[in-house]
Amino acid sequence: MIKAVFFDAGNTLLQPHPSVEEVCAEILAAHGLRVDPEAVRRGLLTADLYYEERYREDDTFWASEGDAAAMWSEMYALAMREAGVEPAVELGRELYEEFGKGDRWALYPDVLPVVEELHGMGLRMGIVSNWDVRLPGLCHHLGLSRYLEFVISSANLGRIKPEASIFQAALDRVGVRPDEAIHVGDHYYADVLGARSAGIHPVLLDRTGRTENLDCPVISSLSELPPLLLAGVFGDGEEGRR
Repeated sequence: MIKAVFFDAGNTLLQPHPSVEEVCAEILAAHGLRVDPEAVRRGLLTADLYYEERYREDDTFWASEGDAAAMWSEMYALAMREAGVEPAVELGRELYEEFGKGDRWALYPDVLPVVEELHGMGLRMGIVSNWDVRLPGLCHHLGLSRYLEFVISSANLGRIKPEASIFQAALDRVGVRPDEAIHVGDHYYADVLGARSAGIHPVLLDRTGRTENLDCPVISSLSELPPLLLAGVFGDGEEGRR
């Protein structure tokens, strides 16, 4: 029987608000800088590629607040530089600080209805995410605190997904066995392999609908999660495919 549900944060529960591009435009406008939106989009695409390369090479920056803050600041500075905007370093740091504010994030529309339903089913919930130390405050601002028993960010704990230890910390918080918990996230490496490393049932959330032929349950919306649980997919210890 599943007793606990753990969630990733970004791209699972939280999304930038109103969007990364619009936040960049607001910051640039506040400095009196007018930049072609297409140039900003190209800059952010370059920054995304930079992040993926950094993540593949060495993802340990998520275990340290200083390293995580530096990575995000560098990433945004790169975006500004690619968009032809200076002073890129100062703007990169300002954008990092801006995304520490609660009103720069929003919950996906399916989040609150699902966590309310899971709460009504008596399931214990928490967040396990590669994030900086600001995550608990963001979750509280967005109204999730009343449903969650914990929010674990990698920078706070000094451990990162997919390490088993960060998931073990989540199990310890709610006192359940690995086979009594599932973890829902959008990243196969961090979330699916990470959950499995601790013996937890993984569920991949693919909001884009592009994932195919994976060896775990896949959902395109959190609204699919309660039926998956009620169907007893995890009751016998075997993972289904959705």
